[in-house]
Amino acid sequence: MTLETVRAFLSAHAPDIEIIETVKSSSTVALAAEAHGVDPAQIAKTICLRVGEETMLIVAGGLARLDNRKFKHTFAGKARMLGPEEVMKVTSHPVGGVCPFGLPTTLPIYCDVSLKRFDQVVPAAGSANSAVRISTERLAELTSATWVDVCQ
Repeated sequence: MTLETVRAFLSAHAPDIEIIETVKSSSTVALAAEAHGVDPAQIAKTICLRVGEETMLIVAGGLARLDNRKFKHTFAGKARMLGPEEVMKVTSHPVGGVCPFGLPTTLPIYCDVSLKRFDQVVPAAGSANSAVRISTERLAELTSATWVDVCQ
């Protein structure tokens, strides 16, 4: 079902972007990099976090790690990762397929600067075996993301 919400979102907002479905799982950075023939850092992983009562998505390079000090400085609070059930409820995407497309409600989306070194990145597309290839700038524009520096 979540692949369909991403498909509907892309059809409405970016019909030129094709969803790539793989036979094998691409639910981890390593599996996604192998499946799509890219450097693991080029995988755009989406992390679902909560600060206080605000839930947000951070899209970061596949090898980037959240830096708690930078995050706290940027968002004035400590990040709490959501569990798989909460992630599914908030995004409609399962862990391993979480992406900033086709969300059931509007969430703040932030792209970490770790993505900027790539012209093109590969985020998931709503399932554990789907993704898209998209320019880094277009990813930010399409999702109305704000650029932040919150990763190591």
